[in-house]
Amino acid sequence: MTEAIESITIEVPQVQLDDLRRRLDAVRWPAGQTVSDTSQGPTLGKMQALTERWRNGYDWRNVEAELNAWGMFRTTIDGLDIDFLHIRSPEADALPLVMTHGWPGSILEFRKVIGPLTDPGAHGGDPRRAFHLVIPSLPGFGFSAKPGATGWTTPRIAEAWIALMHRLGYDRWGAQGGDLGCAVTDEIARLNPAGLIGTHLNFAMFGPTPDEIADATEQEQKALRDAKYFWDNLSGYAKEQQTRPETIGYSLADSPVGQAAWIYTMFQDTCGTPGDAEGSFTLDEMLDDIMMYWLPNSGASSARLYWEMTQSGWSSPASIEHPLTVPVGFTMPPEEAVRKSRRQLERRYADIVFFNEPAEGGHFFALEQPATLVDDIRSTFALLT
Repeated sequence: MTEAIESITIEVPQVQLDDLRRRLDAVRWPAGQTVSDTSQGPTLGKMQALTERWRNGYDWRNVEAELNAWGMFRTTIDGLDIDFLHIRSPEADALPLVMTHGWPGSILEFRKVIGPLTDPGAHGGDPRRAFHLVIPSLPGFGFSAKPGATGWTTPRIAEAWIALMHRLGYDRWGAQGGDLGCAVTDEIARLNPAGLIGTHLNFAMFGPTPDEIADATEQEQKALRDAKYFWDNLSGYAKEQQTRPETIGYSLADSPVGQAAWIYTMFQDTCGTPGDAEGSFTLDEMLDDIMMYWLPNSGASSARLYWEMTQSGWSSPASIEHPLTVPVGFTMPPEEAVRKSRRQLERRYADIVFFNEPAEGGHFFALEQPATLVDDIRSTFALLT
């Protein structure tokens, strides 16, 4: 089996962009409205504005240039082609860091932190706190290959990321993630491979125990109410992807506006300005991410990861019975719907070296509050190097 790493260039054929324009021109909007708010999903006006920007003014080629300038690479791990960004710092002794996105995110989630993390001296930071960054697209996401068989769940992805870091020649490194990237990063910590010095997370994937619910502080009670509202009212996407990813997959593959709405609703519902996606992101930032699903036709293949995790009975490897022992830093944003308290985390992570509850930010924290995330990653690994 080859372990070659190939430099690649992202260049979508113009015929695909022409087809997208044709589909956008022919969009058929839902008929009739019974509410004017977001209680049934994204409003017609918001989706029409996003689509109008998509049709007139948006330029995918700018994103291609950005990706290619950073450095896109491809390698085959466990029989699957994995695409990844690899940005080496000008600081030779920088710490390698693998960063993992979630759903419906992409490697573009990290676009605002790449410069400050890799070249802190050029961004007002300490050059001694630099990182070489490895940012892979999850299997079935972005331009990474789509699994042709079942079994690609987060423990297998974690093993692939460990193999990738070793293949790149890194013998001392860290890992970072949020959302599904948190699940992958926790699995890496569970495996505790040689060379891993610590992790940083801006999410936590476990549920509170009955005792923790009964004994919740006022702050924890507020978090529990927010989480209940999220699971009761905003999580329909998760149930669909956990049980019938192929059903929604046909719509995601055939309709760009359908794919856009599927993703836009998550930006809208989980951002630092809940209900107002445009308060946290530009239209182009959201469209860039949507294109990372539309162009490679990865709506269904990305949704299947939820199904895989459900079928495997996955649960967080960070448990009260078996706490993870790898040093970890946490950033817990105030608008994260399923946020956790430090004392809940401390029961499942044995060595929390850093914890921050910032004043602003939501689920897509790297895009929303990049300066804070950069500071928190630096602070975490400064304690471990």
